[in-house]
Amino acid sequence: MIIVLLGPPGAGKGTQAEPVAQRLGIPKIATGDVLRAAVREGTPMGKAAQGYMDRGELVPDAVILGIMKETFTRPEMARGVILDGVVRTVPQAEGLERVLGELGRQVDAVLLFEVPDDELVRRLSGRTICDRCQTPFTGREPGTPCPKCGGTLVRRKDDDPDAVRRRLRVYRDQTAPVIDWYRTNGTPLLAVDAVGSPADVTERVVRALPK
Repeated sequence: MIIVLLGPPGAGKGTQAEPVAQRLGIPKIATGDVLRAAVREGTPMGKAAQGYMDRGELVPDAVILGIMKETFTRPEMARGVILDGVVRTVPQAEGLERVLGELGRQVDAVLLFEVPDDELVRRLSGRTICDRCQTPFTGREPGTPCPKCGGTLVRRKDDDPDAVRRRLRVYRDQTAPVIDWYRTNGTPLLAVDAVGSPADVTERVVRALPK
C-alpha cells in the first residue's frame, strides 16, 4: 500500500508517519531523507542532485522524482510505503503518478490531516526543531539539547504566529488543487481529525485506511 500524507504545517504528518508505518509494517520516507541518502550513496540521481546543491540551487522536481523512483525499486518498498512531504503541488502529484505507473504501481490512499488554524498557530509558535536531525518538539525551549541526537533545539523564524498564518495561506493556495486532483483521479482521499494525543490520532489513521 502506497500512502501519501497531506496536511497543513503543524498538522502532525511527521509525527504520525513513523508510528503508522510501524503499525502497517512498511517504511516511511520523506523527500529530505531520500535526497540525503541518494547524495550520500552516490546514486546517479544523487550525483545530479549534488550538482544543484553545490551551486546553491533548489533540486528540481524531475531529479527528486528520479530519486523516488530509485527508492521505490528497493526490496523493502515492495509491500508499500508512507510518503511524507513528497507531494505539495499538482505537478509533483502528476510526476509521482507517472513514476509509479512506470513501475506498475499507484497511490492507494491519501491521508488528509485536518486541524483548525488556531490550533496550528498554537502548535507551531511553541515548537522548536533540532538544528542537526530536524526533529520537531513542542514545549522544549530553544538552546536545550535534542534528546534524539544531542543537537541544539532552535526556533525557526517562520514559526512566529504571523508567519504561521502566512504559511497556512500558501499551503491552501498550493495544496487545495492537489486535493481536487486526487479526488478527480479517483484516489481514496481520507480525512483524519488530527487534534488530540499522538496515540489517538494514530488510531484514527489506522482505522481510516482501507483494509
